[in-house]
Amino acid sequence: MGRAVTGWRLARALRVPESVVTLDPDGWNALIAMARAEQMIGTLAWRLDGIAVPVSVARILDDARASAAQGQVVALWEAEVARRVLAPLDARLVLLKGTAFAVGGMRAGMGRSIGDLDILVPRDRIDAVEAALLAAGWEWVKPDPYDDAYYRTWMHELPPLIHRDRDRMIDVHHTILPPTARITPDPAALLADVVQLAPGMFALSPNDRLVHAAAHLFADGDLAGGMRNLWDVQCLVAEFGTEGLAVRARHHGLERETARALRLAEALYGDAKRVTLADRLYLYRITARDGWGRPTRPATRMAFYVRSHWLRMPPGLLARHLWTKWRKGGAGPSSG
Repeated sequence: MGRAVTGWRLARALRVPESVVTLDPDGWNALIAMARAEQMIGTLAWRLDGIAVPVSVARILDDARASAAQGQVVALWEAEVARRVLAPLDARLVLLKGTAFAVGGMRAGMGRSIGDLDILVPRDRIDAVEAALLAAGWEWVKPDPYDDAYYRTWMHELPPLIHRDRDRMIDVHHTILPPTARITPDPAALLADVVQLAPGMFALSPNDRLVHAAAHLFADGDLAGGMRNLWDVQCLVAEFGTEGLAVRARHHGLERETARALRLAEALYGDAKRVTLADRLYLYRITARDGWGRPTRPATRMAFYVRSHWLRMPPGLLARHLWTKWRKGGAGPSSG
């Protein structure tokens, strides 16, 4: 599996940067195409800093480093704007995912592409946070009444908002999995154990960051972006360790998913000692890229897409939701 022109090539370059010195032009084309497709070109550039590469590749990697640095500046500013908006509410700004990594200067944030600003707020404060953001210039991305009602009734976040001037999105979460999901993490515990990254800015505890990554991968999503998410896991483990993680994951009902995240991250980016048969299927899906960076293995990807919806909703609700979206001629709001 590792020799095929798949995402394993990118994983090897991230795991052993020196391995790229043997690549020919076609190998470099494949590696860069995969890294771009997985939104990991900045991460790859960071890992290959100081490695002798062809001049043409060096220019691409230099551009990727500069782009990632600029993206982090933008992300940090968005976090600061959100902090100022929430400050009068006496509400903590709890950052999730990439922005938290960037603000905290964490290994997982080095070169990382950062998209939306994701934050976590208590469920009983979400109306006040929503009103403050709307007053500060954010607007709804999904004005459709059904989508709006779907998010507010069934999802773990508000409908996404975008700032009318800066064109930047914010996702306001009140927990980390939909309330309809088969697993229901403890949002009060997540918020109770946050740690301060900077004045007025907080993040989940290290163990909860790992649990959140595992939840996103294996209890909610279809594994799109799995290589980047597992890189986050590997970096978080390297930086913070796993002491107390199993107990914490069990508290949130995500012990199995967290254990799988650790195994798969180690399989891709470390020295895996134990990979189950089911793990191999997950890895087969996660590494489904060809030498042009295009997604492959469509049947496997579709199977995991269906699985993601099955995990999010009970059968009756899922059937009703898909029927409604089919009649309206669009994909469900939870399909990303």
